[in-house]
Amino acid sequence: MKKLLPLLLMAASTGASAQNKTAEKFAATITPGALKAKLSVIASADMEGRETATAGQRKAAAYIENYFKKLKLLPGDSGKYQMPYPVYQDSITSASFITGDKKFAFGEDFSIAGSGIPQGSFTMNNIVFAGKGIKDSTHNDYDSLNIKQQWLMITASAEEEKNFRSFYRKISTATQSGAAGVLIVSDDFPGSKPAYKGRMYLKPTEVRTPSFFISKKLAAALLNTNIEENTIHKTYQTTAQLDISKLTNHLQSTNVIGVLPGTDRKSQYVFITGHYDHLGKQDSVIYYGADDDGSGTTSVLQIAEAFAKARDKGFRPRRTMVFMTVSGEEKGLWGSGYYTDHPLFNLDSTSVDLNIDMVGRIDPERTYGDSTNYVYPIGEDKLSSDLMPVSDSINNTYTHLELDRKFNDPNDPNRFYYRSDHYNFADKGVPIIFYFNGTHADYHRPTDTIDKINFGLMAKRVKLVFYTAWEMANRDAMLKRDLPLNAERR
Repeated sequence: MKKLLPLLLMAASTGASAQNKTAEKFAATITPGALKAKLSVIASADMEGRETATAGQRKAAAYIENYFKKLKLLPGDSGKYQMPYPVYQDSITSASFITGDKKFAFGEDFSIAGSGIPQGSFTMNNIVFAGKGIKDSTHNDYDSLNIKQQWLMITASAEEEKNFRSFYRKISTATQSGAAGVLIVSDDFPGSKPAYKGRMYLKPTEVRTPSFFISKKLAAALLNTNIEENTIHKTYQTTAQLDISKLTNHLQSTNVIGVLPGTDRKSQYVFITGHYDHLGKQDSVIYYGADDDGSGTTSVLQIAEAFAKARDKGFRPRRTMVFMTVSGEEKGLWGSGYYTDHPLFNLDSTSVDLNIDMVGRIDPERTYGDSTNYVYPIGEDKLSSDLMPVSDSINNTYTHLELDRKFNDPNDPNRFYYRSDHYNFADKGVPIIFYFNGTHADYHRPTDTIDKINFGLMAKRVKLVFYTAWEMANRDAMLKRDLPLNAERR
């Protein structure tokens, strides 16, 4: 036994060294130039910002599908590379607002305020005016007002409307009051409010509390008084008729999935994900989304290429690799949510999801450490006690990045853990790591362009994901699931 133990240790060390050299050989294919070549296509003007369920998104999906075919990956969905899911969008066919003998035009004096377009005829005989519509521990504009089944009118300044969370908290308070409908007198009317199209949505549902922006001119006609700071909070008698007709458009979007089958653990899976959609075009202005998440999409393709080259040289992974780029992330994690609700591969047999969303830039607010050599890994402290040791071991062996885990703080006000596609996997119990560079001044702006990408740093981050995937695909056991998610839902 004394002689056998050193021999066994030497053999194990030799095997690990060979595994390291093999991984390094194929990681070397992940270069700044290769990443730039792919991102130059994905974040090009031709893709028109890749908004979900648009021509630009379909072009991006076709490019990704063709690349998976080039790598000889197998199609992920019953012989198809694209997994479709339904998307809906309403458009208004006619709309009118009449009070007394005055007729007001849609887009000029009223527009939709909620996320869905209501349909029907709405008669208003009484309107309850509740000022700013504030209800909290220090102030209650609803005090002594009977709101139930009445149309409610509140005001909103342009500044309030820009504060998304507080504005929709106000709208939520109004709808929860039991009002028949809500009219929001807007300082910014019509401003940038949509004139005819509703937001895209996943499931057709009836709009329970119709909500509309209205101009001060229309508000004055309804109440027969100008809206001022001291306008009395009470019920006003009126005579008004609002008619809305709409058409529901049935659209479609897709996730793009390529599969590299494993060997002795082929019924277990390692997912590499990133979202390929972005914000599209507004008029003629393109939101390129080079970092968000062209960088993640490019990373998925480049890691897939590295694994495919390893396969071609006889180094097939033990577990099956699933490379999935999803759409609908910017709409609310739609594509990944659709996948995890309709999984093509057993989620209980899915060892991990490594999700890549924004890895091409430097966080300008990171004023400590080496800002040219870091990444934010998020979620390693949840679901599996294997995650952080594996991540640390891989980084210490290969990439030597600063692994900044500050966003694992449960009190993180940004709530990044909930804001990308890994969350839908985590919510089903699948261990995840989310790789992220932080936000910047170009986040969700047309200026998120390829010329601002740091391809050298991006390549290093993508290699970290590749090495981590290599380890998780080839280790003996799936990752343990021994920690609670320990996080409130979004």
